[in-house]
Amino acid sequence: MRSVRPLGSTCSFRTNWILPPASSMQETPTRRPTHRGRFTIAAKHHITIAEIYESELVDIEKAIAHYEQAADYYKGEESNSSANKCLLKVGHYSAQLEQYQKAIEIYEQVAMSTMDNPLLKYNAKEYFFKASLCHFIVDELNAKLAIEKYEEMFPAFSDSRELKLLKKLLEAHEEQNSEAFTEAVKEFDSVSRLDQWLTTMLLRIKKTIQGDAGDLK
Repeated sequence: MRSVRPLGSTCSFRTNWILPPASSMQETPTRRPTHRGRFTIAAKHHITIAEIYESELVDIEKAIAHYEQAADYYKGEESNSSANKCLLKVGHYSAQLEQYQKAIEIYEQVAMSTMDNPLLKYNAKEYFFKASLCHFIVDELNAKLAIEKYEEMFPAFSDSRELKLLKKLLEAHEEQNSEAFTEAVKEFDSVSRLDQWLTTMLLRIKKTIQGDAGDLK
């Protein structure tokens, strides 16, 4: 259940230029460089607005919308790395707002775009892990099928600590064993500290175990 604080005030954002329409990003590569450069300016503008909604006004849905717009503009410049950073923000908050399918699609998209990049492929396992957790919250069988798919797509995921944790959690969940679930999480956390997002997702999964107390202690 999400809780979003209502806006206490409105903001006015003033610029001395006009944002290019999002549809123009799909135009041919022959567009003039001056136009292409303005996509980056537009993207940064939307990121600034998103950050204000994110941290000051605490309106996460509006922050998501602006991060999505920024990602679209970066894609128009073929700045995929910058676009992915914005998309990861969208995935992060979408999952928090229980929009799991949207989060899954984003994490899968970013993972697939990074897994063949020698400099970024290490991060792909993190994104497949997060997508798996979102699947798990929705349905245990969905998670199993997704994990099998991710292993086929990205063999390096098979040897990761993240996958080993997922398999232990699936087994504990199938047996409705909350203690085994908690122990698996603690073991993982002792080596790789869980951040707040991961902790939240794991708690949501654990709460679906009958008789669970709702914590990871």
